[in-house]
This record gives sequence, C-alpha cells and structure tokens, in this order.
Amino acid sequence: MYIKRNIGWGLILRYAWKNIIFFTIYTTLIFSLYHFLDWKFIDIPFQPLTVIGIAVAFYIGFKNSQSYDRFWEARKIWGGIVNYSRTWANQVLCLVHDDQRTKEILIYRHIAWINALRIQLRQPTSFSLKENIAVESLFKKHGEQKPACDASKIFVSDQEYQDLLKRKNPATHLVKNQGLHIKQLLDQGKITEFDKQLFHNILEELYNLQGKCERIKNTPFPRQYAYFSTLFTWIFILLLPFGLLNVFENKLNAMTNGIEQWFVFLMIPLSILVSWVFFTMEKIGSNSEDPFEGRINDVPMTALCKTIEIDLRDMLDEKNLPEKEQPKDNILY
Repeated sequence: MYIKRNIGWGLILRYAWKNIIFFTIYTTLIFSLYHFLDWKFIDIPFQPLTVIGIAVAFYIGFKNSQSYDRFWEARKIWGGIVNYSRTWANQVLCLVHDDQRTKEILIYRHIAWINALRIQLRQPTSFSLKENIAVESLFKKHGEQKPACDASKIFVSDQEYQDLLKRKNPATHLVKNQGLHIKQLLDQGKITEFDKQLFHNILEELYNLQGKCERIKNTPFPRQYAYFSTLFTWIFILLLPFGLLNVFENKLNAMTNGIEQWFVFLMIPLSILVSWVFFTMEKIGSNSEDPFEGRINDVPMTALCKTIEIDLRDMLDEKNLPEKEQPKDNILY
C-alpha cells in the first residue's frame, strides 16, 4: 500500500515509461506521414472518436469502481482478522486455567496462522498481473512478492511445523490444531464447556475470514470486464492521433502564416498526454483487481501481521517486542 500523499514521478515512470516511448514514436510517425509525406487520406473525423472516448471512459470507470470494491472488501476482511486476533488472545488469557506456556502456545499458533494465511494469499496464480521489468524489480528488491514459507516456523513447535510442510493449506490446519488443543484443555478440565463454545465461535469466524480471502484470491476479476476494458482503451489510443490530425488541420486554416509551423507540432505532445491519461486510468483498475499480490496498491498484510504480533505478545506481557513494519520506498507491504 502506497502511503505517501503524492505519488512521485519516479514511480509513475516505472509504470509508464515503455508506453510513453511507444506513444511518442507512434504519434510522431503518423504526424510525419500526414504532414511531411502528404498522406492526407489517413485522417479521420474527430466526432466518432469522441463517442468512443466517452464509452471507454465509462467502461474504465466501472472497472475501477469494481476493482476498488475488491480491494476495500479485502481490507475489511483483514480488519476483522485484527479484531478477532485480539479477541482470541483475550479469551485465552482470561479463560484458560493452565500455566503460561499453554497460553503462549495458543497465542503463538494464532500468530503462525496469520502469517501462513498471508503467505498463501501472496502466491502467484495463472491470472496474476505481470508488470514491466522496472516495476517487477521494485518488488523483488524488497522480497515481499513471494515471501519465504518459513514465516510461521518460529511460532510453532518443530513437530507441528514439519506436519504443516506436508499440507496443501497450512493455515487451515493451524486453526484445526487450535480446535484440537481446545478439546484437550476441556478434557483436562482446564476450561469449561461454555468456554469451549466461545473458543470455537472465534475459530469458526477465523475460518470464515480465511474463506473470504480465498474467495477473492481464487476468483479473478471477470475477464469480460478486464480484457475488453484494456482492448477498448488501446483501440481509442491507437485511433487518437488520426482524429487529432483533422482537428489541427482545421485549426491551422484560421491562423496566419508563421504560427502554424509551430502550432502543428502541439499535436504530438497533446496526443501523448491524452493517451497516457487513458492508459493510466485503465492501469489503475488493473492494479487493484487482486489485492493480495503484495504490490503497491494491495492490502499491507505484512504490516497487519506485524501489528497483530506486537499486540498479542504485548498481551502476554513480553518485553522484547518487534518493531512495527516500516514502509520501503513509501510502500507498506
């Protein structure tokens, strides 16, 4: 999640530099064919292009709105994970009548669960977004796009960790282990039947929250919206220079000699600017489709996991608490 109020131009150019170069070469080529080689037949009326531009803008607006809904739902889910994590720790500390070590095991296993869930959600899929080399290098530099699977190792016993390595869904089994541990405490008389029900209500909600995350992760943004939004945007961008030729030609007829030779060159930067605006609007939606990929606009799960860990270990009255996750290049992962 990008946390700086204003996005720096360095980051903007990481995403846009290849396309800006393409827009410049493409527009200059069309401009040269029209004005220097006298290919007057390649211009098209601007009015139909205006209709296409309006339609594309509406389509992009819908896509961006739905993409943001996916991000915001994901963020609310992780807000629920934060809240229920604190509730779990509070119930363990208040209801379990056993030594401190048992309470630590239950709370530390929960910290392992949130980290295992984070790891699973960040694994790439067949429909994961692919960026250019400059953008991909930014994430690889920080090592957060594909975090190591050892993130939960320090929070569980070695035997439990070895068992998790064999599982397809470690997060699911960590919650299951919590349930088995609670049953064991009930059998030992360390908690009451009513306490057990309270614990299982929390575990049920944790499964619900995990399932909601997996639903977003495993359901791609509908391809008919994502693909055709990109396709229509590029159709508009590729037709734009041809429409501007006609606009500038008509404007030149009303100018006196000496001005038009400079005015005509404005067609190139104006076409590049409009193309970049439409490309950026479309790209914003694409970057918000999958909020768990560990990219610039995604839910900062690493920071949230660290916040939960600090809170829960503080509830255990530990002294050497970890530091809060800090942004890297103004990005909170």
